[in-house]
Amino acid sequence: MSDRGYRRPRTLSPLREYLRDTFWFAPTVGLVCSFALWWGVSVLDTEIVTHLKDEQAYEEVGDLIRFADDARTIVTTVSSAMMTFIGVVFSISLVAVQMASGQLTPRVVRIFVRSRISKMTLTVFLATFSSSLLVLTSYESGSDPRRVTSVPILQSMLTLAMVGLSLLLFIAYVSSTLRLMQVGPVVDRITHESLQVLSRMPGGVREELPLGEETARIGYSGRAGVLREVNVARLVRAARRHGVVLRLIPRIGDFVVPGTPLLAVHGGAAPPPRMPRYTISVGVERTAQQDLAFGLRQLSDIALRALSPAVNDPTTAVQCLDRIVQLLAAMVHLPLGAVLHRDGAGAVRFVQNGPEWTDLVDLAFEEIRWCAARSPQVSRRMLAGIDDVVALAPEDRKGTLVRHRELLVKAVERTVPDVTEREFALVPDRQGIK
Repeated sequence: MSDRGYRRPRTLSPLREYLRDTFWFAPTVGLVCSFALWWGVSVLDTEIVTHLKDEQAYEEVGDLIRFADDARTIVTTVSSAMMTFIGVVFSISLVAVQMASGQLTPRVVRIFVRSRISKMTLTVFLATFSSSLLVLTSYESGSDPRRVTSVPILQSMLTLAMVGLSLLLFIAYVSSTLRLMQVGPVVDRITHESLQVLSRMPGGVREELPLGEETARIGYSGRAGVLREVNVARLVRAARRHGVVLRLIPRIGDFVVPGTPLLAVHGGAAPPPRMPRYTISVGVERTAQQDLAFGLRQLSDIALRALSPAVNDPTTAVQCLDRIVQLLAAMVHLPLGAVLHRDGAGAVRFVQNGPEWTDLVDLAFEEIRWCAARSPQVSRRMLAGIDDVVALAPEDRKGTLVRHRELLVKAVERTVPDVTEREFALVPDRQGIK
């Protein structure tokens, strides 16, 4: 077990992750904010005209009316074209994302859905469209400076500013979508998310802690799905309140169904069965929020698809191996396995099972090794990567790496009968084949 201390997670972390995995929240909030902003600006327009009329500055009111009439043409054009523009842009984008998911892995769709620039672009586009429609309703039929009550001068300027912002975001959005179709930026994004998970892991030392006899178990009673996150703070508080130690039986990323044993209770009576409802988060697929192995899983999937006979792209597999080696090098000195979470008094209250070093190395290399023997570029890069991690690993973690290296050598020897070709395929090279 590894004692990583007790770290209080974000209070609204499950809600925040749910909203990040949706594509409706940001545009909806943007529409509400655009309506509120338009209402506030329209009030200012009315106050400006009222003030000028009180000062009998009718000539200035006439200038505002003429400027607003000139801007009306642009606003009308924007309102009629923006919705068509939105439909065309995002339809093409969805096709591009579908192509990327077929080339790399279906999980890249998650990157598009969680992309801030995608949500911001759609939000601003819809806000510009709704603002242009609202501005058109503010124009009055008459043009007599003495009779008008409001001139949409600020509203028109706001719409023009939003059009300019839409153009800038469109450039950024196209650039972001094109990067999603490239292997390098995608694997870099996956690696960055995994390193963020590592940075949130508290340090500690490995130790064995006797938990005592298991006295009860709490089963899962919600909808079936992937265990994505646990609220450590609530579980620690519940365990302290009942004077027990709770142990999470499944790992983050496991699929749970109603009745699955979820929590083991040590040292006392079980907390209420309803407790898991507000302490765990279950979804339709894995996320990187608390899942240490999810990044390696995605990189392995991309490499396997690249090495399939239908694709046959070993260079992509080499890029994935580059990032796999980077992640393993970052994990090689971390305390892994079960995580002990303590309360304020220092007593262990919650134990969360996590992947061991052997599990992570197997996930990183096992499936790729089955396909690497057919490609000298991949076998050479894999040997170099294993050697690099072995040089960094402590003695108790080198055995798993050495085992995978030996298995790769045997696989190449079985697959490549020619001695010269076999020797070439077994030369470690960080670029595969230069």
